[in-house]
Amino acid sequence: MTDTTPPIVETEGGGREQRWPLPVDEHSLLELIRLCFEEYWDEIWFGVIMEGAAWEVAAPNPPKRISMHDGYATVDFGRWHFHLCIGEHRASGPELGRIRKCTRAELYRRIGADDHPTSWGVRLFNGRNEQMMTLLLPNPFLTNDQQIRDQPVWEQLELWDRLRAKYLGLDPDPVDRAGKGFRHERQETR
Repeated sequence: MTDTTPPIVETEGGGREQRWPLPVDEHSLLELIRLCFEEYWDEIWFGVIMEGAAWEVAAPNPPKRISMHDGYATVDFGRWHFHLCIGEHRASGPELGRIRKCTRAELYRRIGADDHPTSWGVRLFNGRNEQMMTLLLPNPFLTNDQQIRDQPVWEQLELWDRLRAKYLGLDPDPVDRAGKGFRHERQETR
């Protein structure tokens, strides 16, 4: 059974968030990638977000193709693409295959100083527990070009709600719609 309200944990950077584990089988991860990039490509931001670097990339267009080869999902936008190892990778041998493959995935929501959610996302980690990608989900407090909104647009939580329902069996959470806004604080990141 999925924990509907996991504990709030302190992040290494001083933020606070809640995390829900996601399945890491190839089928589930490929479905997640397809849903996010085929249906919400113009509303999400993605990249690696870690201490010292935050790559918040917007897709230039819908993907021209999402494909699988030797355990790697490729999301191809035409001029550029990226790869994520989400399945069994054999070409580099068993040890590198275990390291490269996604072994942990999570939904998360950041919790602000007022104890309300401020941002929502998905993270993937490899066999060394290194971040492979963060997907920043549509945020009711930010426009699609990351400008702060005067009033929240709760419809922006549609993808978050879909992911919770599909992968966790959870209904929308009223807590997600209780926030007052998004502020860049010294320790607050998306």
